[in-house]
Amino acid sequence: MEPSSKRFSRPVYEGLPWFYMACGIAACVGSYLLPSGALSLIVGFAGIAAVLGGFVILLRRRDYRELRSQYGQPDALSLAVFFCDATYIGITA
Repeated sequence: MEPSSKRFSRPVYEGLPWFYMACGIAACVGSYLLPSGALSLIVGFAGIAAVLGGFVILLRRRDYRELRSQYGQPDALSLAVFFCDATYIGITA
């Protein structure tokens, strides 16, 4: 019996970075409206981190898809990364 792989559906997976950024913007707005200085600072930093994290995830996915589209085989990317890493550390095939 195989262990079941739990994954998000594609629309949910694609929407997660946008959700992170929306929550981050909401946290930044909320931090502006909070009367307490310390709590406002904590919520503001969390909001900035969420916006930045969502943006980084979007850029990483875009770069990964662009790099993967340059190869004809889906597994070629992992092989290319392996050979680049092996060449970098001095291992020759």
